[in-house]
Amino acid sequence: MLRNIIIKKKTILIVLAGLIVFGGLTALCLTAAITPAVASNGMTIVIDPGHGGIDGGVVGVNTGKKESDVNLGISLSLRHFLREAGYTVVMTRESDVDLAESGQPFKKSDMQARKKIIDDASPDFVLSVHQNSYPRKDISGAQVFYAPGSEQGKENANKVQSVLNGALSSDRVAKSGDYYILQCSGAPSLLVECGFLSNPTEEALLVTTEYQQKVAYALCTSIRMLLEGDIDPHEGAEHK
Repeated sequence: MLRNIIIKKKTILIVLAGLIVFGGLTALCLTAAITPAVASNGMTIVIDPGHGGIDGGVVGVNTGKKESDVNLGISLSLRHFLREAGYTVVMTRESDVDLAESGQPFKKSDMQARKKIIDDASPDFVLSVHQNSYPRKDISGAQVFYAPGSEQGKENANKVQSVLNGALSSDRVAKSGDYYILQCSGAPSLLVECGFLSNPTEEALLVTTEYQQKVAYALCTSIRMLLEGDIDPHEGAEHK
């Protein structure tokens, strides 16, 4: 008799535990169902983290950090901010890889693969993310490049440069640059050198997640300003 009572009590406890777990899962599902997703604004951005794989780009003067890693860190943060703003985001790479086809000339094959990603996405805007280097260690600051001869590119670059200067305490000016990524498609495209890994002070910032997020937020603000038109450029400095 006592044994039967104990078994019944255990059965009741098991049933109650199951109901609690089921109720918790149901609550989670209901919460997920009623949590609104970010509404799409109908625009697509391609982010091109420069270099990758066997092509690490330049390296930090003190840390030896690869440019490709810094590029990717900033790009992934930028993707997050843009998605929060309702953009569809396409990345040319999401990890430390190159895009070159085996047996083909490396650089040409890598860049053509990036072009295909851009063409397939039919984006409203393309941003290629890079880091700079220079023999003089005192040179610093983010700089924006646009395609030679493109008046719209120049105008866009000047606007983005203004946001970066304000957010990152830089004083550089936008310049034209004969870069393949700026001329390989019909989409508005810019290339940003986010800072100098050859400058010890700036390098120390660029290798940190916090500063990469700060750069990304400024880039997100500048892109939104270009495509939405009513974004306050000073918002670029508000991310902490």
